[in-house]
Amino acid sequence: MTRSLPLVVLVSGRGSNLRAIEARIAGGELPARICAVLSDREDAAALAWAADRGLAVHPVPRRQYAGRAAFDAALGDVIAGYDPALVVLAGFMRILGARVVERFTGRMLNIHPSLLPKYPGLHTHRRVLEAGDSEHGASVHFVTSELDGGPVVLQARVPVLPGDDEAMLAERVLVQEHRIYPLAIRWFAEGRLRLDGGAVWFDGRPLEAPLLANGTADAAA
Repeated sequence: MTRSLPLVVLVSGRGSNLRAIEARIAGGELPARICAVLSDREDAAALAWAADRGLAVHPVPRRQYAGRAAFDAALGDVIAGYDPALVVLAGFMRILGARVVERFTGRMLNIHPSLLPKYPGLHTHRRVLEAGDSEHGASVHFVTSELDGGPVVLQARVPVLPGDDEAMLAERVLVQEHRIYPLAIRWFAEGRLRLDGGAVWFDGRPLEAPLLANGTADAAA
């Protein structure tokens, strides 16, 4: 029987991926439970939404700590206090230091709005348009101390259309984020997905390349 995977979700803004994950849990499609929603911002809209849903919320404001090391230590302690099997970064906009990442190695996922390794960091939609790329997308990856550099699990691609601006492109990418992130979490809950020796394993085999939605991923679902 698939376990109900305990999650801690980290957010900084409105929490659209958090909402997509909770919707899949509520609909019985994702065998998980959200133990707590954490944020580096007390005013994050996602915290208010989570509290309204009856979820535990825990702000950890960066400004309360003297430096990054102190913040990372405090954040890591708060996360560990909820004893999650998986830590989910869902629009968490603060770079985590190596010490907190290492505490949760192999059980921390992130979703990034680009086809990694292209365009790590911010303003991915703008950079894709400026480069004249024909496609864009989103990537789910395990978190390492390298910014957006951890092993990629799953990707979804979207075309860049004539006349696209940042907002239009971002909206199409976000639709795919909401689809692939719960799927990757489900695989982890089912024991099909793991990080071992710095490599992603899926269904007992190391991945040679990220799974693709509308392709291998859909077949494997």
